[in-house]
Amino acid sequence: MSKHKELVIGMFGFGVVGEGLYRVLQQTPSLKASIKKVCIKHPGKKRNAPAELFTTDKDELLNDKEINVIVEVIDDSKAAFEIVKTALKNKKEAVSSSKKMIAENLPELLELQLKTGRSFLYESSACASIPVIRNLEEYYDNDLLHSIRAIVNGSTNFILTKIFEENLSFKEALLLAQQLGFAESDPTLDVEGFDAVNKWTLLLNHAYGIVTSPDKILFNGIQTINKSDAVVARARGQQIKLVAQAKKLIGGGVGAFVLPQFVTNDSPLAFVKNEYNGCVIESGFADQQFFYGKGAGSFPTASAVLSDISALRYGYKYEYKKLYHHEPHKLNDDIYLKVFVSFNDLADIPKDDFEWIEQWHAQEDRKYLSGVIHLEKLKKSNWWKENGTSLILEPDPIIENIEERKLKKKSLELAGLV
Repeated sequence: MSKHKELVIGMFGFGVVGEGLYRVLQQTPSLKASIKKVCIKHPGKKRNAPAELFTTDKDELLNDKEINVIVEVIDDSKAAFEIVKTALKNKKEAVSSSKKMIAENLPELLELQLKTGRSFLYESSACASIPVIRNLEEYYDNDLLHSIRAIVNGSTNFILTKIFEENLSFKEALLLAQQLGFAESDPTLDVEGFDAVNKWTLLLNHAYGIVTSPDKILFNGIQTINKSDAVVARARGQQIKLVAQAKKLIGGGVGAFVLPQFVTNDSPLAFVKNEYNGCVIESGFADQQFFYGKGAGSFPTASAVLSDISALRYGYKYEYKKLYHHEPHKLNDDIYLKVFVSFNDLADIPKDDFEWIEQWHAQEDRKYLSGVIHLEKLKKSNWWKENGTSLILEPDPIIENIEERKLKKKSLELAGLV
């Protein structure tokens, strides 16, 4: 697409993000992009835009030869996939904010882009206002990408911030997030980690060339975090965050998961509060870099969609360099994790699943242990999400050289030092 060509947009959805984009485009005439038609589900609803802009017929947008860009910002992942698929086949560029749809259909979407030669951009689906996909695609092309740790869900981060800083209960913090529009009326996708793992599926692809699906990644949300866990974190001089992370392993492949984690107060992620997102990238030559920005809300998300629309003027496409131009990495679940577990009843904890238990506290109202467990053991069971049990990763959770650690621990025990 020539950079001089005007972008004529057909948009699906006019919710928080859609209306935000409509407002932003009105304020940026230099972009030479205009919305010709918006497809909506409920025509009777009052909207802050001219009535003639709207239609309920998707084909009015998808078959209009004048429309050369389709933007979808709806919350129905099945419908979103059909829209993007049809748009690409009809030789239109496509922009999406639907992380669930992209995560669930990644192999087919990659194939469609190769077949049609069209651009499909989705920066807003990862960290809203932070251009993390573009940076992973371009800046870290040939660098040695050691690890990525990120807070990718603004709703859960807002809730955890309120629990920590204002001593609210989980229910109170959730209600406040809903009132302010940072959490949906049904908060399951955010609170139980589904949104975060969908985003992580996309970022693993742009970081390491990994093509996987959300159900292959170990994850949980913050629904099991107990108020007493916050007390423990404060006593340690730490915070609890929902952290998505991936690390290149010595033995090959990449270890990846999305779980609550203790974060030390000097970590860049400790500074990520409320609805903000943050991403720490560690690489061989650039060392540690930190990206920070708003991860929820109308205008932050719309700004990322706008950035994608702007990039289309220059014919920009994701090249998926780590997938197509390098040897892609694979997920490797053969790792051990250092975990903290709080629980009500010892009978709910499968002690034999642990390689070893380092600390043990049995108080009347709540019991705690710190130990080391294989990632696969967590994947194969749900005890750590049930019966009021809470599992939180330690700040540096991955252990690779487990046999070496076991020998060291054994020698310390024999010397009476532990």
